[in-house]
Amino acid sequence: MDLTDPAVRCDLVGRLAGLYAGGPVILGPGVLAAFTSKVAELRGHGCRVLVLSTARGAGPVPAPDECTVVELETPVTRLVTDELRLIDHLAHHLPEHAVAAIERFDPAGEAVWNAGHFVTSDEPILGRRVMGGRPAAYLRMEDKLFAEEVWAACNVPTAPHRVVPVEEVALAEATSALAGPLGAVWTGDTRDGFHGAGNYVRWVLDQEDRAIAQSFFALHCDRVRVMPFLDGVPCSIHGFALPDGTAALRPVEIVVLRKVGSREFVYGGLSSYWDPPDADRAEMRDVARRVGRWLQAEHDYRGAFGIDGVLTADGFRPTELNTRMAAGAELLAALDSELVHLLQVHLVAGLDTGVTVPDLEALVPLMDAERNGRPVAIGQGTSLGTSDDYDLDWDGTTLTRAAGTTGNTLVLADTPSGFFSKISPCAASAPATGWPRSTRRCWPTSTVSTTPASGRSRWPPTCAEAL
Repeated sequence: MDLTDPAVRCDLVGRLAGLYAGGPVILGPGVLAAFTSKVAELRGHGCRVLVLSTARGAGPVPAPDECTVVELETPVTRLVTDELRLIDHLAHHLPEHAVAAIERFDPAGEAVWNAGHFVTSDEPILGRRVMGGRPAAYLRMEDKLFAEEVWAACNVPTAPHRVVPVEEVALAEATSALAGPLGAVWTGDTRDGFHGAGNYVRWVLDQEDRAIAQSFFALHCDRVRVMPFLDGVPCSIHGFALPDGTAALRPVEIVVLRKVGSREFVYGGLSSYWDPPDADRAEMRDVARRVGRWLQAEHDYRGAFGIDGVLTADGFRPTELNTRMAAGAELLAALDSELVHLLQVHLVAGLDTGVTVPDLEALVPLMDAERNGRPVAIGQGTSLGTSDDYDLDWDGTTLTRAAGTTGNTLVLADTPSGFFSKISPCAASAPATGWPRSTRRCWPTSTVSTTPASGRSRWPPTCAEAL
């Protein structure tokens, strides 16, 4: 199947979309703006759509005549992790007004429930089959400590580390033994559920840091992974577990900034403009294939997964496994988003797609040709009290509000845990014409933009600085 041919991709989308058969579809729960393109796609296939909305979200939302929107009251949370953990509970414990709206929308109980990655799909919801979520077993594998077992089983090189109980002596000894020039990084287990957005990660440089971090982990975890701070380029590699093996995509840069005073890591977005050296790229893709084979053999895994890590002077060192279609895969999927998402839904459900590893990997050169970048700012515990969008000027150093269209559009809105903003599209994130690909194996990560010789994207400051 030649997926490099747009006509072939279009035919495949039409066949896979037969899953919905022009019938009723329920989306969510989730942020309304995140479902805008999905609503348009489903309507294009003759479907009626109901969206369970937890917040408006940043960016355009569906028009009132495009879908039925049911608003869900979502508790205010302190962290993004807490907000995401609520989604599965909310989906399986819907309030009465939402249940009534769904029964009015789909009185025959025929709807397909297309849920997000954080909804478990093992059991029907209100008697309707859940598609697009993932089994609870996949969710449980998003444990940074479990990931260390995966790397060992797959013979993947890792950074030195220890997994220790949340006890003062054990943490102090492990940190003393492993800390490098930039200190150590502690990451908690998933005793209380999965976590993300760096919420359960702490940068530890001194005794005061250790005391503060230990106090946090004592409330939320039983064990902590201690490893040296890895200097290099934060990045990810993504794969798809298919019936005939694992397809590996291309690397994605993760923009992670250091906030030295408060010892925080600040997530700043994603980019596929960055190219690691060829040998490192090949190594990262090989890691994805090995991990995919193991997940398939040991856990009957199907569909997308992502491996986050750091490309250091010694090569790629993984730090976590995301058993879902993570943000980096979403970025690459922009090549043909509807096709990739339909493929994911079918794979997780165990449905035949006819797509093979060579078919999917043939898209990688197209992903290399169609680069993408999205600066992001997340404000936890900070409410803006509004949603908005406007263009920005970028002078090479600073983002400022623009009077007209610039190709850099900032969208922002409140969320249950604070606010979310992104610059999309973001013409400023593209490297300047003629920048060479990098031949080095290690880059600084303490600044937002770097010199052209580094081969990294010239990222503007995070969106929060332009609000």
